Amino acid sequence: MGVTLRKNAQFQLLWFGGAVSQLGTTITTLAMPLLVVALTGSYLLPGVIAGARAAALLLTLMPAGVWVDRWDRRRTLVWSQSVQAAVAALLAAAILTGHSCLFVFVVLAVVDGVCTAFASPARTSAIQAVVPPEQLTHAYAQEEARGHAARVAGPPLGALLMAAGRSLPFVVDALTYAVAAACAWFAKIPARTAAKPRQRMRHDLKDAGRWLWRQTGLRNLTVVFLVLNLLGGASMLPVFALVADRGGSSLDTGLVIAGIGVGGVLGSLLAPRVTLAPGPLMIAVLTVFGVCTLAMALPFGVFWPFVPLAVTAVVTPLINVSVSAVQSVLVPPDMMGRLDAVSTLAARVLTPVSPALGGFLAGTVGGAAALLAFGALILVTALVAAFTELSTSARSELPHESGR
Repeated sequence: MGVTLRKNAQFQLLWFGGAVSQLGTTITTLAMPLLVVALTGSYLLPGVIAGARAAALLLTLMPAGVWVDRWDRRRTLVWSQSVQAAVAALLAAAILTGHSCLFVFVVLAVVDGVCTAFASPARTSAIQAVVPPEQLTHAYAQEEARGHAARVAGPPLGALLMAAGRSLPFVVDALTYAVAAACAWFAKIPARTAAKPRQRMRHDLKDAGRWLWRQTGLRNLTVVFLVLNLLGGASMLPVFALVADRGGSSLDTGLVIAGIGVGGVLGSLLAPRVTLAPGPLMIAVLTVFGVCTLAMALPFGVFWPFVPLAVTAVVTPLINVSVSAVQSVLVPPDMMGRLDAVSTLAARVLTPVSPALGGFLAGTVGGAAALLAFGALILVTALVAAFTELSTSARSELPHESGR
């Protein structure tokens, strides 16, 4: 019998580093828009900053995916996370010295997005390298739990740090990235075996794109993720506006957003036990997303959105783990970095406009009306998905794990 996932030191180092850095990210995800709104009074400008970061990430993803398949994965993780630590430290210094203008926010957000484009496929490839195939489903579930646990503590902590000092959330973010880089350095990620002869970058990308296109179910699921990422991402700033419209403070906003983490942790625990195929599961997830987004607009007080956000977050890990497990079975190991980049780009290509769209609509018609509009569009997406081919050929090939 091989080493259990719990005793897999390489995976647990990667997981711990990711957990710490994810906490820092969730802290600044709340702190950044709150700070910009406090400085400018605009809900659009935080969306512009988030959109710039997303655009930089997406534009870099394709070449980053190719290079990750060629470079040393451990060094890629270490360098990308070290630069992110430096970026967060520079932003904290800019805020502390009074130089936190929009240009500084945008430039540093762009650098952070570029680093994430390298770190994300490198991390995916590293996990596949250190975890046996029969343990990948549980590994992905643990990864989901990591992110959602951070979302429980991050938003309230971010609000508290903001109250103590506007630069403190970004100081903490810098420290968490430094810890993540150290964990990646000490993790013994196996070196690659003899690689195939390198093609030109466009050929490598064409191979990955062609592979994904031939997988009809995964291809259509990716399109659905595209719409869900657009509408789901656009709904976040309206939640901020809704809480503010109802008289909530920054700390109240943090507590409401923590609902995503609470529900996500529960969903991560359930994910390995869910046997529903990705297609029907995606339709169920879309339906829950749409209904809950509509429900957030109900006039039940400042903290009410916590409940639908938590319910929505319960189903998110279910579809993420299901699709990740399918990809781990189907995707050739030497294509994992490229495929992760191609599929992520395809699913997130519209996310740069998502925060700006949400901020614009929240500022124009208010948080409640914006949420009603986005919820209705998500339900329309669920209806269209119900008549679309979303099945995958890999579900029956997934390794069976007993004793669940």
